[in-house]
Formats: sequence, structure tokens, C-alpha cells
Amino acid sequence: MAADKRGNKTLRDLVLSLFVLGFVVFAIYVFIPHDSHADPVVVVPYSVELGQARRAAPYPVAAPEGLGAGWRCTSVTYSDTDPKNVTWHLGFVDPQQSYVAIEQGNAPSAAFAASVTLGGHRDGARTVTVAGQTWDRWTGGRYSALVHRETGHTTVVLGTAPEAVLTKTAAALQERGGH
Repeated sequence: MAADKRGNKTLRDLVLSLFVLGFVVFAIYVFIPHDSHADPVVVVPYSVELGQARRAAPYPVAAPEGLGAGWRCTSVTYSDTDPKNVTWHLGFVDPQQSYVAIEQGNAPSAAFAASVTLGGHRDGARTVTVAGQTWDRWTGGRYSALVHRETGHTTVVLGTAPEAVLTKTAAALQERGGH
């Protein structure tokens, strides 16, 4: 008979515990602010990092100018820990919610482009002319990309956006600084 009482007591404790837990979850939901309609994109300012990169990089650092208010920067990095692999990255979300990034580095061009495109490769002999410069078209991997090789560094404009948006981004790039 003692075993039956213990079993009933355990069931009662379980129901009470679930009730208390439900109350706690409800209180958290009610009192902790949340907005399911908020924009999930976190905008990151990049002017300070851009200035530092332009002063320190061994090549002219590119950043877009005049893309419009709908473009939002979501990530920025500059790394010069390895003098043979100095990298610059700016990531954006465009007005159509596509990802577009500018990647620059002084590592060997093909290896750098393959790395930042996450396994992409040159799309045959396809090129795009942007502001009088020839950019190679890369496909495959996770992103489509435009790759421009210059003496001492490579610039890659990549993303999930259509080629027209990548071309517009490449046309908006302004290179400054470097030594």
C-alpha cells in the first residue's frame, strides 16, 4: 500500500512541477521584450575600420560609395597578422535582402578567390567590364563572384545577389590608401 501512495504522490508532484514551469515560461514571455516584426539584420558601422585598413594595408583598400540607403553593412574585418595574407572584408545586405561582400587580399589570386567564394571557380573565359576594368566571372561554391586581379592584390565582389547587383557593387568601389 505504501508503494501506491508514493506513485500517486509522484504524479501529483509532476503535475505541480509542470504548472510551476508553465507559469515561469508564461512570465518570461510576458515580461521580456520581444518584437517578432523587428528587422533581424544588425547594421555595423565600418568607417573607423575602413580608415585603419586604408592606413595599414599594403594595397589600396576598396569600399563602395553611393550604393543608396537600402544597403546595410553587416560585417567588417581587417587582418594583417600574416604579411603575405592581409585581408579586408565588408559584408552587406542589399535592398532585396541578398548578401553582397567585398573581399580583398594579397595572397595568391586563385587561392584567395577560391577561399572567399567557398569553393568557387572561374567560369571559363567569361568576363565583365566594370568602369573600364576586366573582372573574371566565378561560379560554384556558395556564391557567385566577380574577381579583379591587380599587381599585389585581388578584389572579389561576391554574394547571393544577381550578377547585375554584383556589377553595380564593383562599379561603386573606390580604392584608397595602401603603401
